[in-house]
Amino acid sequence: MNNEDLKAFTTRITQANGSELVVIVYEIILKDIENAKEAFGAQDHATFTRDVNHAIKFVNELINTLDFGYSISYDLMQLYLYCNKQLIQTTLKNELEPLESASKVLTSLLKGFIDVAGQDEGGPLMSNTQQVYAGLTYGKGSLNEMYIDPNQASRGFRA
Repeated sequence: MNNEDLKAFTTRITQANGSELVVIVYEIILKDIENAKEAFGAQDHATFTRDVNHAIKFVNELINTLDFGYSISYDLMQLYLYCNKQLIQTTLKNELEPLESASKVLTSLLKGFIDVAGQDEGGPLMSNTQQVYAGLTYGKGSLNEMYIDPNQASRGFRA
């Protein structure tokens, strides 16, 4: 994952509620899978393995955060275990087929969680973070975000 992706995910995490946080985790996993495919095509085995292992860590995080007070958690557990197995097989066999299989399952789950996140009216889980506003400054092909904190008016240069 490059620095721009890392910065974007970090900003989104600081502003996310519980459902949005799950969506972000799915997106991170799928980004790792996408990066692993690119590394595989470029014959960069070290990057391929690193990206797949990073995806495995996040799938394990999804497994560890399941609340088994809800019956759907058992179904999600089976799907996560399947994806985890496919990700492990892709590194052991050094082939893309298991990676594609895991990607399809996770993409389907992501679509469902995006719908759930759209209905979640809870506030951000993190407090005491900088407020994020979309500014009118542009970077390479994207709108840059600015952080404005009225309590920190002394930041920057003074005339």
